[in-house]
Amino acid sequence: MRCPYCHFAESKVVDSRAANEGNSIRRRRECIQCARRFTTYEVVEEIPLMVIKKDGRRELFDRAKLLNGLLKSCEKRPVPMSTLESLADTIEKDMRNTMEHEISTRKIGELVMERLKEVDQVAYVRFASVYRQFADINNFMQELETLMKASK
Repeated sequence: MRCPYCHFAESKVVDSRAANEGNSIRRRRECIQCARRFTTYEVVEEIPLMVIKKDGRRELFDRAKLLNGLLKSCEKRPVPMSTLESLADTIEKDMRNTMEHEISTRKIGELVMERLKEVDQVAYVRFASVYRQFADINNFMQELETLMKASK
């Protein structure tokens, strides 16, 4: 890092801390030549995450769409908004941790169902009924039976 005062190319880090809700790092630096201090901010560069739709189209991942789906599933359920936001954060982190730049809606749906099952089983069944496109009551009952066996 070049010193803004004397333009010397080397400096040492005196202090580091998270800034802007963890999206960047604030560093206090000291120039090795003139000993003056200055502050720098580093931002972690995130690679865009692409979503592969059922019809093959690709679009940029939108956290708001994920959160909206969770909200619809948990409508009129005793699930706090903070839990839903945390759930969306966890699911997004899981997707980014796969180290893949493209992820299918099928994989996203599976991640959502896996996490939603732990939070609220009624919301899970609601999400599963839309995601898996239950054709009739038999599909719905099969999912409920699977859920009941797992909770025993």
